[in-house]
Amino acid sequence: MAPPLLPFRDINLHSSPSHYAFTSPSSPDAPTLVVERPSGHLRLNDGPLLGTKRVSSIAGILGIIKLKLDKYIIVITKAEPMGRLRGHMVYRVAATEFLPLRERPLHDSDEDAYLGLLKDFLRTGPMYFSYSLDLTNSFQRQSQSDPTLPLWKRADDRFFWNRFIQSDLIDLRSGTQDSSGARYAPQVGVDPYILPVIFGMLRITPARVRSTSFTFALITRRSRYRGGTRYFSRGIDETGHVSNYNETEQIIILNDATGGLTGFASDQSFNRSKADSSRRDLQVMSFVQTRGSVPVFWAEVNNLRYTPRLQVRSPEIAVNAARKHFAEQIRIYGENYLVNLVNQKGREERVKRAYEQLVRILITSPTESSETDTPITEEKLRTLDPEEKKQSMDRLHYIYFDFHNETKGLQWHRAQLLLDRLADGLAQAQYFRGVETPGDPNGQLDVRTKQTGVVRTNCMDCLDRTNVVQSMLGRWAITRQLIDVGVLRPGESASDDPEFEHLFRNVWADNADVVSRAYSGTGALKTDFTRTGERTRAGMVQDLCNSITRYVRNNFLDGPRQDAFDLFLGTYLPQDSALGNLLLFVDRRPVVIQAIPYVFAASVFMVLVALFTRRAPDASVWPIRLFMLFWTVVGAYCFRFIVAHGMLYVNWPKLNTPTAASEGYQDALIHARSDPIIGKWLPRRHHRGISNARLGYLEEGKKRIE
Repeated sequence: MAPPLLPFRDINLHSSPSHYAFTSPSSPDAPTLVVERPSGHLRLNDGPLLGTKRVSSIAGILGIIKLKLDKYIIVITKAEPMGRLRGHMVYRVAATEFLPLRERPLHDSDEDAYLGLLKDFLRTGPMYFSYSLDLTNSFQRQSQSDPTLPLWKRADDRFFWNRFIQSDLIDLRSGTQDSSGARYAPQVGVDPYILPVIFGMLRITPARVRSTSFTFALITRRSRYRGGTRYFSRGIDETGHVSNYNETEQIIILNDATGGLTGFASDQSFNRSKADSSRRDLQVMSFVQTRGSVPVFWAEVNNLRYTPRLQVRSPEIAVNAARKHFAEQIRIYGENYLVNLVNQKGREERVKRAYEQLVRILITSPTESSETDTPITEEKLRTLDPEEKKQSMDRLHYIYFDFHNETKGLQWHRAQLLLDRLADGLAQAQYFRGVETPGDPNGQLDVRTKQTGVVRTNCMDCLDRTNVVQSMLGRWAITRQLIDVGVLRPGESASDDPEFEHLFRNVWADNADVVSRAYSGTGALKTDFTRTGERTRAGMVQDLCNSITRYVRNNFLDGPRQDAFDLFLGTYLPQDSALGNLLLFVDRRPVVIQAIPYVFAASVFMVLVALFTRRAPDASVWPIRLFMLFWTVVGAYCFRFIVAHGMLYVNWPKLNTPTAASEGYQDALIHARSDPIIGKWLPRRHHRGISNARLGYLEEGKKRIE
């Protein structure tokens, strides 16, 4: 069997006024990747290139992106080692650089804004890669893939985070038609330049339980579909992708000699009847969970209130989209245990009811298909196929758990009740276990056990409550695994070892913070329970601070973050803009609307100055009191106006503006015209450049499907 063609570990970057060139010094016979300037045309060159100057050595090519005026090659200039899995080193993207194709960059305010968004996104986004291990796939899926394929062809498309910006390289490899209309043959030599990257959380650490050492790892992969921020990406889309979808894989590797870890003692074999040589085989055990937004059409529309306005559409409208979503989940994972942690009272009750109605429709209604009766009539013939439904949607198992009600009064131990309800399903679904025989040149795993089901957990945000439940299920899984291999006796738990329990809790709490920070902008809530096993007053104070920070970020800072997601993932394409030279990032709200927050800040400042200014003993009091009264009235009026017309002051995404945002903005502007003071300064008629404010980009803001 031919060895797989893996990405280059060392790439030299060469530059000249006419092109960029990429070579691998460790593979002198490999072709050179050439990117022509300024056209961006890609080609492979078999011989040395003249007139180029070596600029630097890079860790890999993240991708190529086209903005408004120019194309940019994004290269990984610094990679931080994170540890080894089965001998494969894993890295974090620590620094990137943008290489413009134009020798003299053209400056444009929109172009500069695009670059600023992407650079901030790459600087804060946790991205990981490996040159020899497919991080986009769980170990179970890796064991089922073809090891002779290039790494990027084995990647799971959902978690291939830089798939869009790798499109130019993939098109060159596949031999498809380029932008100039020319066709070319497939270029196999491009494979080592295509490097898949995941977005999420990764932690690899040595661990020990009962004097048995092993490698403990946790990997969370965020889906590149429907990526975004908390209030600007909710629910499901028409293609069946849900917001904040993450796959979390908990891994333990026994007898991992490459990591310098010891193996089993002689009395700790999982099967004492096996030969001693089998005990030395490297064993990989993993347990996979998923999380994702409630798969109905719903949204929370920011209006500066602490609890945004909730919109939930009829679940019947989302049936087709949800069927696509769950059909994919069943195909990939098998049985799906849908754990819903949404409150059954208050504002969340509508989301809970819609989810339950949707699942009821999917399970009880058979799959339908329609076809024309005859070429003459337009009537449709509806055929029912209950057997197909029996094999698919009946594999959904809905479990509701009122998390807040069950754990109120700091009774967090009651979350164990959910585990009791899932016990039979977890035992039946098992976990993945594979054994690698020493000396196997391909390093393939001999599959001993497959995971045939997955727990899909959600709350409103799929963050805080979800993190607590997933860590609880992870503890159950590792206890079951260690019992099965003989490290623990039946009835014992991995949490009985204080040192490992401390490690386990902190790794899962770090995972909670990373996932939450990517979606909501802050660390997760309730991590004091995840880290210590107890809900503390200090943790509640920290949650209050995080909640306040979330409020500020979600209302005033998340618009640019959402724009960065849309640019990087390709759901907004600058080159398709139909607005010509219209500056997208200029605030076009009426000037009086823009001025209100500044007047409010000035009034607060004036009041503070009046309060702390010393006055002469013989000075009259009433002038300063009138001064304070005046600015207090002005400040109170401005504050009331901002709160009453909050939709005008939310920092909305400017590229793919949500429909609910544009409609709400128009309503708020109409309402503001009725204000007795401000209303007279606002335009009375519709003007595209004014009444749209920052929302004049809606026509091009529709989501594009690759």
